[in-house]
Amino acid sequence: MSKEVIAQKAKIVDGVVEKFNNASSIVVTDYRGLTVEEVTELRKQLREEGVEMRVIKNTFLKRAADQTGYEGLDEVFSGPTAVAFGGEDVAAPARVIAKFTEDHEALSIKGGVIEGKVSSVEDINALSKLPDRDGLLSMLLSVLQAPVRNVAYAVKAVADSKDEDAA
Repeated sequence: MSKEVIAQKAKIVDGVVEKFNNASSIVVTDYRGLTVEEVTELRKQLREEGVEMRVIKNTFLKRAADQTGYEGLDEVFSGPTAVAFGGEDVAAPARVIAKFTEDHEALSIKGGVIEGKVSSVEDINALSKLPDRDGLLSMLLSVLQAPVRNVAYAVKAVADSKDEDAA
């Protein structure tokens, strides 16, 4: 192999290492059996959530995983492999891909990385069930409002009982 080809491949691996390091979560999938239209739709849904999906050669993925210290991913890098790199929302790749697999049985999750830790398919499926950031903030807000609301009801009940006593 010429030095130019080796340099090109090293550059590709360096790019994948950078993606691995910058991603909040990574979901590795087998997309065998999906049509071009289905893959395009999946990419569109992922892009809307700030997730990038790329098809990368398994040898490049294995080398990048070795360089980043992600041990245990070698077995998931076999066959047709697409990798979804998550941005700010850690659960976004898992959530979109898990939802897409409900309607498209050809797509399957092989494994991945969640916040720097190699994760199994079960871990990724559990992550996919978490609500998005807005949903979590809404839940937090309702929990924080409950005590204030209860105090307001108690004050109103006391005020109403005073009005009844006065009448």
